[in-house]
Amino acid sequence: MRTTISDVKRWKKDGTRFAALTAYDASMAAIVEAAGVRLVLVGDSLGMVVQGHESTIPVTLEDIVYHTQAVVRGTKNALVVSDLPFLTYHKSPEQALDSAGRCIQIGGAQAVKLEGGRSIASTVKRLTEVGIPVLGHLGLTPQSIHQLGGYGTQGKTVSQAKMILEDAQALEAAGAFAVVLECVPCELAAEMTRTLAIPTIGIGAGPDCDGQIQVIHDILGLFTTFVPRHAKRYATLAEAAQQAIEEYAAEVTSGVFPNEEHSVAMKPDALAALREQLQDLR
Repeated sequence: MRTTISDVKRWKKDGTRFAALTAYDASMAAIVEAAGVRLVLVGDSLGMVVQGHESTIPVTLEDIVYHTQAVVRGTKNALVVSDLPFLTYHKSPEQALDSAGRCIQIGGAQAVKLEGGRSIASTVKRLTEVGIPVLGHLGLTPQSIHQLGGYGTQGKTVSQAKMILEDAQALEAAGAFAVVLECVPCELAAEMTRTLAIPTIGIGAGPDCDGQIQVIHDILGLFTTFVPRHAKRYATLAEAAQQAIEEYAAEVTSGVFPNEEHSVAMKPDALAALREQLQDLR
């Protein structure tokens, strides 16, 4: 049985910290779930780590639906959340309903994530009213990167911190089941975690959030173009993969691979019959 938003809420109530990760394909999603992670985000971060874009802005709804389908097929127990991409929920609550509906009905997700606070509270309320769970996202919101002017920490001043807290309270009142806090001061995140009844999920927000989320490529060392300060590398798989590929290419070039172990042979009588027929054709 899949994890539900009720489980996530209960974790906060019970004081149970939890880990969440992104995933974009069935194979990696299966590994993430097997490792015990029970909340998997199909993030629009795929625009950078999978598609090679400089930001998340070019990611389309079709991209998210496609990758969500793969992640859902690769999991059985995790709560799968789809990111709603840039400009797929900003025009109106009805646009958001259509976009979220595709992620749920066609993609197979159990929830969606939206960036923003009070400005999208009515949208969050509309989605939750029709039964679509919503995960909020505050602080550094990558879809607003051009307006923010970079990937810096948000909420360092009193006015900014108050605004983020009020945004979180608006999301909670609108029905969001949890909120991601990205790149906000750890003291602010701790205060928000104490204040909010819904779980906080930190990414670059310090140790006091109810849960933590990271981009899978960052913690595995698969994405080497840029390593965020908030990411800890638990492996260097890009280096290991390159070494393995170099070894494979060298063995193919030298004729070492493939050998009999990696080949399928015909039965002797079938081979003899084939050679006889080929002889007749010459």
